[in-house]
Amino acid sequence: MPGDAHNAMVPNLSTDECNRAPSSGVKALVDLYRGELETAFGRMQLAVDADGVLVETWLPGRAKRKDSTDNPTPAAVAGLDLARKQLEQYFERKRRTFELRFEPRGSAFELEIWKRLCEIPYGCTVSYGAIAGELGLINGARAVGRANGANPIPIVIPCHRVIGSSGELVGFGGGLPLKRALLELEGMPAQPRLF
Repeated sequence: MPGDAHNAMVPNLSTDECNRAPSSGVKALVDLYRGELETAFGRMQLAVDADGVLVETWLPGRAKRKDSTDNPTPAAVAGLDLARKQLEQYFERKRRTFELRFEPRGSAFELEIWKRLCEIPYGCTVSYGAIAGELGLINGARAVGRANGANPIPIVIPCHRVIGSSGELVGFGGGLPLKRALLELEGMPAQPRLF
């Protein structure tokens, strides 16, 4: 099955990216090539840069149509096609990890949290508090939750796998029904198990 190896591809979260000023690290909206993907849960939107690097995914029901470049590069077209294909495989239960180049934009703290999210195996969950504890953040579950909620590439960066400390489903940009559905797609029981 494609994407069975854990951590086949991790985001480009280099120190250089973390230290970049926001104005130099954010591309203009028209520099992005955007496309859509129909899923059993609704229509998603994806965006890649000129190099074909995935920079955004919008969950069903959350997407707002944004401008796309009129002249995408061959790399952008190939990157968007690859992202669509791998997400389709994920939704068909044929892929457990993604082998995509992706580059989320955020603060150094957000990048650290998103990198940790990429380590949560398919079909497992971890709590906000556990992530905060791993990072030495006393009472840091809310900060982890805010970073989780700012994730610009949900599903690929699996923020849906983060749950409350008692195992309850809490906080998800796509809504709790979608979070539950994604966890069930990954074979999770009604009450997820902690990783």
